[in-house]
Amino acid sequence: MDSRDVDQAVAEMVRVLTPHESADWRRRAGALDWNCWETAAHVAHDLLAYAGQLAARPDTAYLPFDLVVREDASPRELLRIVDAAGRLLSGALAASEPAVRAWHWGPTDPSGFAALGVNETLVHTHDITEGLGIPWHPPESLCSAVIARLFPDAPTGHPVQVLLWSTGRVDLPGRPRLTSWVLKAAVE
Repeated sequence: MDSRDVDQAVAEMVRVLTPHESADWRRRAGALDWNCWETAAHVAHDLLAYAGQLAARPDTAYLPFDLVVREDASPRELLRIVDAAGRLLSGALAASEPAVRAWHWGPTDPSGFAALGVNETLVHTHDITEGLGIPWHPPESLCSAVIARLFPDAPTGHPVQVLLWSTGRVDLPGRPRLTSWVLKAAVE
């Protein structure tokens, strides 16, 4: 996975949520404890954190910084922040050679950070659309790529459902809903 996948995922999030900027973003985001606004801010935070990791290349921990979005930011402004953070990750990915490693629970390559960014964006866009009552499913091609990179032991099936199951959002026939999971982004 690479910068183009991050660009596509972020563009899809902005596309699907922009028409609903006037909705009540303080509603709960799907089954999360966060509301829709907090969930979108979390996506921006994670995208920025991944960009920071790639830029600084720490090998033992996350950089000690957080993105703080002002509480008075509108959904429109929040989506612009998500877009900006996505562009920063995309730029960091484009500038990184495949051999680069940075810490995400172990040494992680740029492809792993791209997959992490796409995963966060897709599953949390799903949470927000559920909270706002918007019918939407993540793009199958991105789901397939995330599953292959982060969830290599996932069961076979429709990629959207398998990704949502792998991140505890839906049941799969014959399988209980997950309550915890491991993102396998680190490389050996």
